[in-house]
Amino acid sequence: MKVRSKAPLRLGIAGGGTDVSPYSDTFGGSVLNATINMYAYSYIDDEVEGSKVIFEAADLGITEEIDLADGVTLQGKLKLHRAVYLRVMKDYFGGNLKPVRIITHSDAPAGSGLGSSSTVVVSMLEGLRQMYSLPLGEYDLAQLSFKIERVDCGLSGGKQDQYAATFGGFNFMEFYQDNRVVVNPLRIRRYIINELESSIILYFTGASRDSAKIIDDQIKSLEEDKESKLNAMHKVKESAYKIKEHLLKSDINAMASSFLDAWKSKKETSSSISNPMIDRIEKEIFNIGVKSMKVSGAGGGGFMMIFVDPEKKHKIESKLKEFGGEVFKFQFVEEGAYSWTM
Repeated sequence: MKVRSKAPLRLGIAGGGTDVSPYSDTFGGSVLNATINMYAYSYIDDEVEGSKVIFEAADLGITEEIDLADGVTLQGKLKLHRAVYLRVMKDYFGGNLKPVRIITHSDAPAGSGLGSSSTVVVSMLEGLRQMYSLPLGEYDLAQLSFKIERVDCGLSGGKQDQYAATFGGFNFMEFYQDNRVVVNPLRIRRYIINELESSIILYFTGASRDSAKIIDDQIKSLEEDKESKLNAMHKVKESAYKIKEHLLKSDINAMASSFLDAWKSKKETSSSISNPMIDRIEKEIFNIGVKSMKVSGAGGGGFMMIFVDPEKKHKIESKLKEFGGEVFKFQFVEEGAYSWTM
């Protein structure tokens, strides 16, 4: 059997970082995000010659071929591929290793701030769900993807990416202790979505970053300077409620204003959120009519979301090209992870 699957990447609109333990366990986290027409793809084939498993990240140019007689461990270049495979074999086949080929690629590089690593995991797991008819609903798929990345692989991070990739669309997500998550889908009128797409520039700075290290730094900062950093996190959480309300009421200007306040609060949670390059871009583009901006994801580089007047969009895009990055055209999408048999 041959299966293909895809899962959408997401824009973190507000509340990012409050989905990370221990903050979410103690205070509850709230995140507003939306998926876009950029994807992580998987191709899964169980018609493999011999008793082996083949992992390939086509966009990274990395392939690993393992003889099943030698066993499969997490040690290797494609740790996420290995972890997804091992978890499925352990949970659903009693540890019996099945021969299979898993090939992935993503429309965005790892560390881009669009949740690409987690979305690749969701894409692979969705493909294996289809391949082996696994009893996984949407919450099950997202939660298992989270466990694979955060527990099995030991990578620091939040929970929003796995749920966004699985569910798709505009969602307001709540995160509580014991990994309890509630996904609230939002019904956004089409003209509001059109106005948002016209008002946001998605700019890749060209500098990917290690989100796990930034999140570790954020956790450390909370522990060392608890009161001020905690207040900043509370403001980030509060911004998710404000921006959700502005979005549902079609108030794009108020949304942009709250967006800027949230970015300022986010920068207060860790010194790793911004850097001199981001600061320079921020300073120069605000001088030519940008309303607000933030870095998507953990911060430190990757993609920037920039709110502008649609009439000034072309002028600001031209200015951004001077910094050596790339403007990405995008549209919001409603559908989450899905798969099909070839």
